[in-house]
Amino acid sequence: MKLPRRQFLHLAIGAAALPAVSRIAWAQAYPSRPVRIIVGAAPSGTYDIMARLIGEWLSERLGQPFVIENRPGAGTTIGTEAVAKAAPDGYTLLLVGAAAVTSALLYDKLNFNLIRDIAPVAAISREPHIMVVDPSVPASTVPEFIAYAKANPGKISMASGGTGTVGHLSGELFKMMTGVNLVHVPYRGLAPALTDLLGGQGQVTFASMASSIEHIRAGKLRVLAVTTATRSEMLPDVPTVGEFVPGYEASTWSGIGAPKATPAEIVEKLNTEINAGLAEPKMKARLADLGGDVLALSPADFGKLIADETEKWRKVVKFTGIKAD
Repeated sequence: MKLPRRQFLHLAIGAAALPAVSRIAWAQAYPSRPVRIIVGAAPSGTYDIMARLIGEWLSERLGQPFVIENRPGAGTTIGTEAVAKAAPDGYTLLLVGAAAVTSALLYDKLNFNLIRDIAPVAAISREPHIMVVDPSVPASTVPEFIAYAKANPGKISMASGGTGTVGHLSGELFKMMTGVNLVHVPYRGLAPALTDLLGGQGQVTFASMASSIEHIRAGKLRVLAVTTATRSEMLPDVPTVGEFVPGYEASTWSGIGAPKATPAEIVEKLNTEINAGLAEPKMKARLADLGGDVLALSPADFGKLIADETEKWRKVVKFTGIKAD
């Protein structure tokens, strides 16, 4: 039987629309079972806490458990690879942070490419690092520290929580942009680095806000600047490094990613729900307690952040020649 042209066109258009309709229906039904959020770091750390905050919110909003699964090791690359290879169905997500970017630049022969294999879903927060010195260092400002360092090349120890960490690279970026010669001393974590700094066995470090704020308030460490582009609400009277070193910016940030081919409708649904959570006063207060500011972005803008951070740290890694231990 030959169909009239108009009827044929209606049927053809309807058939073409079916995949889109099914995708939308799938996204509306999502999630229909528990979702995993993989964290490439150990429990109780900042990334783990971020994942649990967002997981609890999404569980309440979407009616299914968002279960945190810690897969620490190799600078978060073990967790990232697990998500890169997972089914792109929205049931395996990644807590992606600044460490994922820096580690991807430091480790050779990875079985994934962060930008190619992980789809940006939503950002969560941005946390400044703080440039702090042992009180015995004769410098109360960034310009005074630069002058002191240039007068004592190779004699000032810069402690960090480990080679390739954001704190380490923040210091290397400072060295690159100011021309000072600081001796990097890596530790197995920021806590022992701060312990030695408090004991006078180091002179400067670029530490996270959460790890160092109490030492600063107690007068045991002297803060010179925050590393973000704008001043921190927690330390409004403390200048940024960029006020003295134009263009300097370094920070730790976190967000949620998914396997690359995850349906756009699911990505958008998760982005909308996460951003709704970030607008809640309780969530903002909790992030502030951790030293962070809410970072509510679209998937596209979060993707741009990841790309921009990759290029910035690529230059630093190339300048220093550092590789993962």
